[in-house]
This record gives sequence, structure tokens and C-alpha cells, in this order.
Amino acid sequence: ITCPGVVLKDKQELYLRVFVLGKYKKTECVPAVFPLFFQERLLFEKVFANIVDPGDLVKLLEFDTAVLELIQLVPPVGKVLATYEENTRDFLFPDPKLTHGRRGLEREILMKRSPFFTGIAPKLRFSTTSLISDSLLSLGRSHIQ
Repeated sequence: ITCPGVVLKDKQELYLRVFVLGKYKKTECVPAVFPLFFQERLLFEKVFANIVDPGDLVKLLEFDTAVLELIQLVPPVGKVLATYEENTRDFLFPDPKLTHGRRGLEREILMKRSPFFTGIAPKLRFSTTSLISDSLLSLGRSHIQ
């Protein structure tokens, strides 16, 4: 996460909390100095029972929301400094760009500042990789995972 020229007045560590597919995960904490480097992979898995058509899965993901929050460990419960929200379909499968590149290429987004955050909006650089697999349930019905 970059945020040129911004110095945080609170010196407590920060972490990134990610909510995707109905599950929360968070990164390890890093020092409160920009740029922030989170060199981690977060794995989210979900089984979608009773879905046979990939188009139905796409529709479900369009109604789900992915949320990313930059949080500083300021007592008592932490302070949300910036957030990003997008429907899960677009978050996992962004529209193709006109430029050529490799699959899984890094993306950049601007986070929305909270009232606690002074300065410009933080820019988050990340990449996503998605795997959809078809499997059989013990009852013989198929679903997409």
C-alpha cells in the first residue's frame, strides 16, 4: 500500500483485513510507515452446492461483496483507516484491459479514506488468482467449488 507524503500520527502497527466469499482473513501486522508491504497470500475457499451452471455462479458472485480494510491497532479495538468494496465477481475476475500482460498481473486500486485518515487515498497493489473446480457430492449431484 502506497500513500506518498503521508505520515501517520499514531505509531501502532497496521494490518489488512479482507472479507471474501463470506470469510474474514487478515494479514500480519506491519510498522506504521508508508509504503506498507504485506507479502502474504490469503486463501479463500467456498463450496457452492446445487450450482451446475457457471453462469449461475457468476450471478451469485455479482450479489456478494468483497471488502478490504486497512486497520491500525489503536486501542481499544483498532481504527479503520481506509476501505475498498466491490462486488466479488469484479474483484476476482476484473474486466480485461486493453494492454497485454500475464495472467494474475498486479492490479492497483484506490481505497476510500475514513475520517480518521488524513492525506491522500491509499493505493493498494495486489493480484488475485481464482480456481473453479467441478466436483461430485456423495449424493451424486455435481456442484462448483
